[in-house]
Amino acid sequence: MPLKKLAVLILLAAAVSFAQQPAPATSKAKIFTRAEFDALMAKPGSVLLIDVRRPTEIAMNGGFPVYLNIQAADLEKHLAEIPKGKPIVTVSNHAHRAGIAADLLASKGIKVAGAIGAQVYESEGGTLVKYEIPKPAADEKK
Repeated sequence: MPLKKLAVLILLAAAVSFAQQPAPATSKAKIFTRAEFDALMAKPGSVLLIDVRRPTEIAMNGGFPVYLNIQAADLEKHLAEIPKGKPIVTVSNHAHRAGIAADLLASKGIKVAGAIGAQVYESEGGTLVKYEIPKPAADEKK
């Protein structure tokens, strides 16, 4: 069999195998639309936002005016600092990490209202706060 045909057959077999893999688990958390989130946020103090993105992601993409930033990888280390009685909304760029974080928090007995993607929120007409990345001071450059 010519080498090119063999390579094509191997690629086809790999593609079929990949397509048969189960889809990644989806979150059980409610994923808010912009309108649903705005309605929730119209009641100040009713929820706590936990943004699970890296600070650079928040700076580059924007975020909400008031939030607690605990990166997704560090969430379990900070469970004791998260209030159990106040509903939590988790935030990431497209709500994938936020959904996973919401599921983790709910499994630990923390009341979770849902999750939202900041970039999705903005694409639906919402306004994010844009943060400027601080530049190092002149003496820190040395």
